[in-house]
Amino acid sequence: MSKIIRQLHPEIIRKTARRCRNREIVIPTFKQLRDPTHVPTSVRARLADVGMSDLNPINLFRITWKNDVHTGLYGGVNYVELPPAITGVKARIIGLVGSYFPTGAHKVGAAFGCLVPRLVSGEFDPEVHKAAWPSTGNFCRGGAFDCALLDCTAIAILPEEMSRERFDWLRQIGATIIATPGCESNVKGIYDKCWELKRDPANMIFNQFEEFGNPIFHYNVTGPAIEEVFYGLRDRKLRAAAFVSATGSAGTIAAGDFLKAVHPQLRIIAAEALQCPTLLRNGFGAHRIEGIGDKHIPWVHNVRNTDAVAAVDDEDCMRIIRLFNEPAGRDYLASLGIAKKHLRKLPLLGISGVCNLLAAVKTAKYYDLDGNDVIFTVFTDSMQLYQSRLVELREQKGDYREKTAVADFAGALAHQSTDNFRELSYADRKALHNLKYFTWVEQQGKTVEELNAQWDPEYWRSLFEDEIGYFERLIIAFNKMVMR
Repeated sequence: MSKIIRQLHPEIIRKTARRCRNREIVIPTFKQLRDPTHVPTSVRARLADVGMSDLNPINLFRITWKNDVHTGLYGGVNYVELPPAITGVKARIIGLVGSYFPTGAHKVGAAFGCLVPRLVSGEFDPEVHKAAWPSTGNFCRGGAFDCALLDCTAIAILPEEMSRERFDWLRQIGATIIATPGCESNVKGIYDKCWELKRDPANMIFNQFEEFGNPIFHYNVTGPAIEEVFYGLRDRKLRAAAFVSATGSAGTIAAGDFLKAVHPQLRIIAAEALQCPTLLRNGFGAHRIEGIGDKHIPWVHNVRNTDAVAAVDDEDCMRIIRLFNEPAGRDYLASLGIAKKHLRKLPLLGISGVCNLLAAVKTAKYYDLDGNDVIFTVFTDSMQLYQSRLVELREQKGDYREKTAVADFAGALAHQSTDNFRELSYADRKALHNLKYFTWVEQQGKTVEELNAQWDPEYWRSLFEDEIGYFERLIIAFNKMVMR
């Protein structure tokens, strides 16, 4: 029996299937999202005429790393490899591109992993329930988009200081918005609002920090996508050396669990903001790296499998987004001989993407990695979601000029060092695991027994590998009812 789906509700399933049939909604399996060659020809034929951001149920089949934005169909895994002239290290740094998902961020997949199993099991009744998406930005956007496609009602909960683009988009899509006090790292305020919403049984909370559908998606879809890129490099000398991911909700970092199962020597590096060094120093604070909320250890983080922590200064991230996106910055990079094909791709890195890049650079330097080593990471979203931040930076610091670009490249990128990087011992990992107690047992209603169970590797293997088979069977059975 599933550890996530506690009970099937046949009558609600039948009712929801009729609802989907009337709205021409078919739900993709995780296998199809991982490998779109399994998507029916009839579905693929319709994709070319539907825009990536259209509120059309067919876009459920675009929750994949393999969207071809030029044809509207499918291609290979979308990724960017940044050259040593930019990174300053010999190791190859490759990031999967999240901006080619619907909504412009890969969190739409994590939200899918949370909502769909509950929908096809009948635990979520779209005629009764509202889906509440607590988030520091992209997750609630992904949840609202998925709800729009599945004809469900969405509530987006996010800190009031997040970028204006996020709020504008949520209003346009018709989600109910709840802005909580504070900024990126004020996750506690989000949780408090969730407890308030729980008083109404019609509100179902999809908390990405505790919903296992989040890491299950990344283990089974993102991890295999990275593995496909690695083997596509076609060089037997290459080593899959590390996977770097800002922890945030600890969903994406589960791709590292998949990769380590295939490449036992691979190291999983958790990145976070230096201004809020929760993993590094049990610290706290506010920071500007949108998308990686902190001050606690997510319930869904397999801490025992994390090898090191890299804390990145948010000021370095803000300097680099200007270097990569301001005309003077790009001109300076071009003067260093960096090819236009690389410069054109730099806007594909949003603020958290730059954080992951800098953490990857720290990783390469700390472990003395060479040209045969490959570091994988994820560029969660693009600068399309942060244009207002560039405007704010111009207002605060003035126009961006060549001398600033020289300083930013030299200081924030070329001389990124191994400071604030810590390799985790067994005792370190156990200590971080134990920190979950104070958020999840004392505040959020989890039990000590399950917390202790999480220290067993089999707990995570079962969640990541066994649950997905159950989810797939539920989706297939549900679709058969829809197609009757």
